[in-house]
Amino acid sequence: MITTNIGKVLAVLSLAIGISLIGVGCSGGGNNSAEPGAQSNGSEPESSEAGNLAGDVKIDGSSTVYPVSEAVAEEFRAVQPKVRVTVGFSGTGGGMKKFIAGEVDICDASRAMKEKEANACKEQGIEFIELSVSFDGLAVIVNPENTWCDCLTVGQLKELWRPESGVKQWKDLDPKWPAEDIKLYGPGTDSGTFDYFTEAIVGESKASRADYTASEDDNVLVTGVSEDKNSLGYFGFAYYEENKEKLKLLGVDGGKGCKKPSLETVRDNSYAPLSRPLFIYVRKSSLERPEVVAFVKFYLENAAALSKDVGYVPVSDEVQEANMKAFNGAISK
Repeated sequence: MITTNIGKVLAVLSLAIGISLIGVGCSGGGNNSAEPGAQSNGSEPESSEAGNLAGDVKIDGSSTVYPVSEAVAEEFRAVQPKVRVTVGFSGTGGGMKKFIAGEVDICDASRAMKEKEANACKEQGIEFIELSVSFDGLAVIVNPENTWCDCLTVGQLKELWRPESGVKQWKDLDPKWPAEDIKLYGPGTDSGTFDYFTEAIVGESKASRADYTASEDDNVLVTGVSEDKNSLGYFGFAYYEENKEKLKLLGVDGGKGCKKPSLETVRDNSYAPLSRPLFIYVRKSSLERPEVVAFVKFYLENAAALSKDVGYVPVSDEVQEANMKAFNGAISK
């Protein structure tokens, strides 16, 4: 009788210990079940299915948006190492061509999709969502040895960059400035930055003088301006921030006084007319793959912090809510 009772007690204790261990195992996985953007050990963003996904996510497009997408991709690789995320920068126009051709899942864009691009998507049966991921200002920069110019009006910039411009030397912009030839640097014609700048400054998208050094690689532009005393160029503000020891930032007078781009002047749009939203376009068909769904969700939940890290201005709460609504609507169908 005693032996039987002891056996029953031990059996009950064993069952209780087993249930307790099961409970610990479930609760102990709290970090593994965190939503994308949650912090692991107080620092690293973590996926809701950490490490369980595989596949490819292909991104191309704007060199301006590239730093944000690459920063997101780097963090995402840490929590989903089996997912291969590739990020290229062939310019917004180049990225759109690949997007329409079905070569990429996501197009980085430093301007909104054009009507002809949207029509091409429709012809190809491509549905997509547009997500605004941050804001940026375009920086107008010169060589640090330039001591005569600190600010240009929109009118001066238009005269300098318009097609068939007669401006050759600095004195053509202001007679008090040197009689030295201006060497110009700017984005290539496939760049969304080129499209935005020409529309905002010249008044027509892609309307620009052709006699300048053009490149989709902003590092080429940085190098060119930093090595030529009489040079002038333009590109995304974040690239100036990364290379400000080599460059001089000019102010732009849009009619309300001279302003330089900064996080504050870009967010409140007082740096006009060269403040702009940055986008990613996502193919809805790509959202049928769980690795793309996870990446885009991770992007939206971490873009604010990572945008700041690379020198951009995060979107407002209202824009973030609109982004999530568009994303959730796309994956629920």
